[in-house]
Amino acid sequence: MFGVKPYISFKGNCEEAINFYKEALGAEVLFMGRVGDSPMKGKASDDAIMHCTLKIGDTHLMACDNMSPDHPVNIGNNISLAIGTSDMASAETSFNKMAEGGTVLMPMQETFWAERFGMLTDKFGINWMFNVDKPESDHAKATA
Repeated sequence: MFGVKPYISFKGNCEEAINFYKEALGAEVLFMGRVGDSPMKGKASDDAIMHCTLKIGDTHLMACDNMSPDHPVNIGNNISLAIGTSDMASAETSFNKMAEGGTVLMPMQETFWAERFGMLTDKFGINWMFNVDKPESDHAKATA
């Protein structure tokens, strides 16, 4: 499935924001994973939110605590548009086209959660994330 969702990075207060959005907007938490429950354990605070998906009305909002010292979170650069697809070839092609004139923050590569994942800032200053899910059986093994 191909789609675009907003992805917000927080400065360590993602859980506080999630609780605020639940109360203020009636958001429903569809998924919330902590660093301590992932292969990233020990690379940041185990209580940090590695990834969360909220449902607000008919939309999904994704969020996390920023864990990259190379890309500090500032107001204005803390929101990315996340593209999810199961088509690796089209994701690679789109990523490369979007990177033209921009800055690649993380090249497309395999991660423990994705067949391919990459981040870039396009030539207009907009942050993008590209994610190609692993096949369900591989994903279940990676997160177990």
